Amino acid sequence: MASFLSKENTIADAGFNRWLVPPAALAVHLSIGMAYGFSVFWKPLGNALMGADGKPLESCAAHATTFGDKLSGTLRALTATDCNWTQFDLGWMYTLFFVLLGCSAALWGGWLEREGPRKAGLVSMLCWCGGLLISAYGVYTHQLWMMWLGSGVIGGVGLGLGYISPVSTLIKWFPDRRGMATGMAIMGFGGGAMIGSPLATKLMGYFATPTEVGVWQTFVALAAIYFVFMLWGSLSYRVPPTGWKPAGWTPPPAKANAMISNKHVHLKNAHKTPQFWLLWLVLCMNVSAGIGIIGAAAPMLQETFGGALVGQADLGFAEVKKDEALTKAAAAVGAGFVGLISLLNIFGRFAWATSSDKLGRKNTYYIFFVLGALMYCAATYVAGFKSLALFVGAFCVIASMYGGGFATIPAYLADMFGTQFVGAIHGRLLTAWSTAGILGPVIVNYLHDTRLEAGVPFDKIYAPIFLVLAAMLVIGFIANWLVKPVADKYYMTDAELALAHQQAHEKSAASNDNGGSNNAGTASPVLAVIAWALVLVPISYGVWVTVQKAWGLFS
Repeated sequence: MASFLSKENTIADAGFNRWLVPPAALAVHLSIGMAYGFSVFWKPLGNALMGADGKPLESCAAHATTFGDKLSGTLRALTATDCNWTQFDLGWMYTLFFVLLGCSAALWGGWLEREGPRKAGLVSMLCWCGGLLISAYGVYTHQLWMMWLGSGVIGGVGLGLGYISPVSTLIKWFPDRRGMATGMAIMGFGGGAMIGSPLATKLMGYFATPTEVGVWQTFVALAAIYFVFMLWGSLSYRVPPTGWKPAGWTPPPAKANAMISNKHVHLKNAHKTPQFWLLWLVLCMNVSAGIGIIGAAAPMLQETFGGALVGQADLGFAEVKKDEALTKAAAAVGAGFVGLISLLNIFGRFAWATSSDKLGRKNTYYIFFVLGALMYCAATYVAGFKSLALFVGAFCVIASMYGGGFATIPAYLADMFGTQFVGAIHGRLLTAWSTAGILGPVIVNYLHDTRLEAGVPFDKIYAPIFLVLAAMLVIGFIANWLVKPVADKYYMTDAELALAHQQAHEKSAASNDNGGSNNAGTASPVLAVIAWALVLVPISYGVWVTVQKAWGLFS
């Protein structure tokens, strides 16, 4: 087994079809991407315990009026079995997901480069699926701490390893299309919830009984499904031999594009360069400006437009809340808005990353920051005269660039630092995501609640928030502008590179009998079609369900 999992046994033979690797990466990313969709469990879990009268028991934080009271209720909820959980209690799993994702990617990125993507993918599978089973038992015994530990901590480690496992491999298989390659895989992480959320909803409906909400059974079913997909994806990973390149492709001369290096920076030196920290800030600002507002998309739309969402333009959100039928109708439109920006988030990952192969990574981020700031300013203006179409359009563009930033950053790193340690360097840079996952929502939620408590009308709450987020994008623009080619002193010597190849158990393309190149598109075409079908079918299902929800915006 150790030999089978070794990196040497994942090195592809001559004639291997490189188009088999992206669907393998998608299989892993579509599975772990369900982390984005965990909110579908909050309402059922909040009603998991029933009283003798058949009604849900009170939450552990019932009657809490301050943040301290809520926190005290959450601490009690960790082990209590006589009260229900609140969204505040369960929402901490989101924080654990993305903090552990960044931390685990940073800690074990170097190990991944040495041991290869197959082993890392299998460890990710064990952590993610095992975490779901632990969470299932936590729901069954009503122990919140087990959910935090299972999916939040252990599952979060699986997220980090699974997220970066294919990055370095794809970049090496597609040196001619780095952005497109990483965009295909990272699109899967954004699409995981698009597939997993409706599937989980159907499973809960199937397993639910008058006394059971069906969540723990759904966790078990999802663990089994994701186990199969992640096992297939991980075992399908192959790495190219050192020096491999596509047939007919010649690397551009170093002087032809100073922002794409043909040299390599060692992992131990990457964080010593100003480029690493500038790109850290670039990613942090791009994510911070998007994640907080996207997370509040549905209530933001309802509060800003109120009755205009349901054909009652003269009613504000305060009046809509008083009517149960109008509230449900507005919530349905809000859900459609969430679905629409989810689609743009997903496809923006592929479209923007692919475009960056032509535009250049730096220019692509310039577009993100300039266009994003303009969209936030436009949203501030159009919200004032209640133009729903322009408002939705602005946030669709913002969502596409939010996703595009995730997919473009691995290729940007490969351009700057070379490909030898790009997976590990990317893992360390993902701490910017962990930071943004706290910073963005805190800024948005704090400003929202402060203005609400000050008595600001609902439709006036978000305008200054948009301007603050636009200012964050200006900071990102400046950081991107300051990015220059890495100084020669940080690049590895030929001797250091040869040693790194040896330590990573790599072999050269020449020793692999393919002369350093490969047609990589003619071998195993039937197998490639089957592999792509296995991931495109569930993606198509997710798109169809999401489009149906989004249609509420237009009907």
